Amino acid sequence: MTKQIISTTDAPAAIGTYSQAVKVGDTVYLSGQIGLDPSTMQMVDGVEAQIHQVFKNLQAVTQAAGGSLADIVKLNVFLIDLTHFAKVNEIMAEYFSAPYPARAAVGVAALPRGAEVEADGVMAL
Repeated sequence: MTKQIISTTDAPAAIGTYSQAVKVGDTVYLSGQIGLDPSTMQMVDGVEAQIHQVFKNLQAVTQAAGGSLADIVKLNVFLIDLTHFAKVNEIMAEYFSAPYPARAAVGVAALPRGAEVEADGVMAL
Protein backbone atom coordinates (compact mmCIF):
# COMPACT_ATOMS: atom_id res chain seq x y z
CA MET A 1 0.00 0.00 0.00
CA THR A 2 1.37 3.38 -1.01
CA LYS A 3 0.07 6.44 0.82
CA GLN A 4 0.31 9.89 -0.73
CA ILE A 5 -0.07 12.82 1.64
CA ILE A 6 -2.19 15.65 0.25
CA SER A 7 -1.43 19.19 1.37
CA THR A 8 -2.43 22.64 0.18
CA THR A 9 -2.00 26.17 1.47
CA ASP A 10 -5.53 26.90 0.19
CA ALA A 11 -6.92 25.08 3.24
CA PRO A 12 -5.94 25.51 6.90
CA ALA A 13 -2.69 23.87 7.91
CA ALA A 14 -3.11 20.82 10.11
CA ILE A 15 -3.26 21.85 13.77
CA GLY A 16 -2.38 18.43 15.11
CA THR A 17 -0.81 15.13 14.24
CA TYR A 18 -2.67 14.54 10.97
CA SER A 19 -2.58 15.33 7.26
CA GLN A 20 -5.18 17.34 5.35
CA ALA A 21 -5.83 14.20 3.30
CA VAL A 22 -4.28 10.85 2.47
CA LYS A 23 -4.61 9.20 -0.94
CA VAL A 24 -4.43 5.41 -1.22
CA GLY A 25 -5.01 4.13 -4.75
CA ASP A 26 -8.02 6.01 -6.12
CA THR A 27 -9.43 6.78 -2.68
CA VAL A 28 -8.75 10.00 -0.78
CA TYR A 29 -9.51 10.24 2.94
CA LEU A 30 -10.25 13.87 3.82
CA SER A 31 -9.52 15.04 7.36
CA GLY A 32 -12.07 17.11 9.20
CA GLN A 33 -12.27 20.76 8.26
CA ILE A 34 -13.59 23.48 10.52
CA GLY A 35 -14.33 27.11 9.70
CA LEU A 36 -10.75 28.34 9.79
CA ASP A 37 -9.73 30.90 7.19
CA PRO A 38 -6.53 29.41 5.71
CA SER A 39 -4.90 32.83 5.25
CA THR A 40 -5.30 33.89 8.89
CA MET A 41 -5.85 30.54 10.66
CA GLN A 42 -8.66 32.29 12.55
CA MET A 43 -12.23 31.05 12.86
CA VAL A 44 -14.73 32.91 10.69
CA ASP A 45 -17.65 34.48 12.55
CA GLY A 46 -21.06 32.85 12.75
CA VAL A 47 -22.40 29.41 11.92
CA GLU A 48 -23.35 30.27 8.31
CA ALA A 49 -19.87 31.63 7.56
CA GLN A 50 -18.34 28.57 9.22
CA ILE A 51 -20.42 26.18 7.11
CA HIS A 52 -19.35 27.98 3.94
CA GLN A 53 -15.70 27.95 5.06
CA VAL A 54 -15.84 24.23 5.84
CA PHE A 55 -16.99 23.48 2.29
CA LYS A 56 -14.43 25.88 0.79
CA ASN A 57 -11.69 24.17 2.80
CA LEU A 58 -12.85 20.71 1.73
CA GLN A 59 -13.02 21.94 -1.87
CA ALA A 60 -9.40 23.15 -1.70
CA VAL A 61 -8.20 19.78 -0.40
CA THR A 62 -10.18 17.81 -2.98
CA GLN A 63 -8.66 19.94 -5.74
CA ALA A 64 -5.15 19.44 -4.33
CA ALA A 65 -5.82 15.69 -4.53
CA GLY A 66 -6.85 15.94 -8.18
CA GLY A 67 -10.61 15.87 -7.69
CA SER A 68 -13.53 18.03 -6.68
CA LEU A 69 -16.40 18.07 -4.22
CA ALA A 70 -18.38 16.07 -6.79
CA ASP A 71 -15.98 13.16 -6.18
CA ILE A 72 -16.84 12.90 -2.48
CA VAL A 73 -18.74 9.67 -1.90
CA LYS A 74 -19.13 9.91 1.88
CA LEU A 75 -19.45 13.05 3.96
CA ASN A 76 -19.66 13.31 7.75
CA VAL A 77 -20.93 16.52 9.31
CA PHE A 78 -20.52 17.27 13.01
CA LEU A 79 -22.58 20.03 14.66
CA ILE A 80 -22.55 21.34 18.20
CA ASP A 81 -26.19 22.40 17.67
CA LEU A 82 -28.39 20.18 15.49
CA THR A 83 -30.85 23.03 15.00
CA HIS A 84 -28.37 24.21 12.33
CA PHE A 85 -28.91 21.03 10.30
CA ALA A 86 -31.34 22.74 7.89
CA LYS A 87 -28.78 25.52 7.32
CA VAL A 88 -26.14 22.88 6.51
CA ASN A 89 -28.50 21.38 3.91
CA GLU A 90 -29.23 24.78 2.40
CA ILE A 91 -25.56 25.79 2.13
CA MET A 92 -24.43 22.33 1.06
CA ALA A 93 -26.71 22.65 -1.99
CA GLU A 94 -24.53 25.59 -3.12
CA TYR A 95 -21.44 23.34 -3.22
CA PHE A 96 -22.86 19.92 -4.21
CA SER A 97 -25.31 18.77 -6.84
CA ALA A 98 -27.10 15.47 -7.39
CA PRO A 99 -26.12 12.74 -7.10
CA TYR A 100 -25.20 13.72 -3.55
CA PRO A 101 -22.69 11.82 -1.43
CA ALA A 102 -23.76 9.49 1.34
CA ARG A 103 -23.80 11.53 4.55
CA ALA A 104 -24.06 11.39 8.29
CA ALA A 105 -24.87 14.33 10.55
CA VAL A 106 -23.89 13.99 14.18
CA GLY A 107 -24.50 16.24 17.18
CA VAL A 108 -21.40 16.64 19.33
CA ALA A 109 -20.65 18.40 22.60
CA ALA A 110 -17.68 20.40 21.31
CA LEU A 111 -15.33 20.82 18.35
CA PRO A 112 -11.74 22.08 18.06
CA ARG A 113 -11.13 25.83 18.36
CA GLY A 114 -14.74 26.42 19.40
CA ALA A 115 -16.01 25.55 15.92
CA GLU A 116 -19.74 25.13 15.41
CA VAL A 117 -19.41 22.70 12.51
CA GLU A 118 -16.84 20.25 11.11
CA ALA A 119 -16.94 17.95 8.10
CA ASP A 120 -14.73 15.17 6.79
CA GLY A 121 -15.16 12.75 3.96
CA VAL A 122 -14.01 10.10 1.55
CA MET A 123 -13.39 10.87 -2.10
CA ALA A 124 -13.18 8.40 -4.98
CA LEU A 125 -11.18 9.50 -8.01
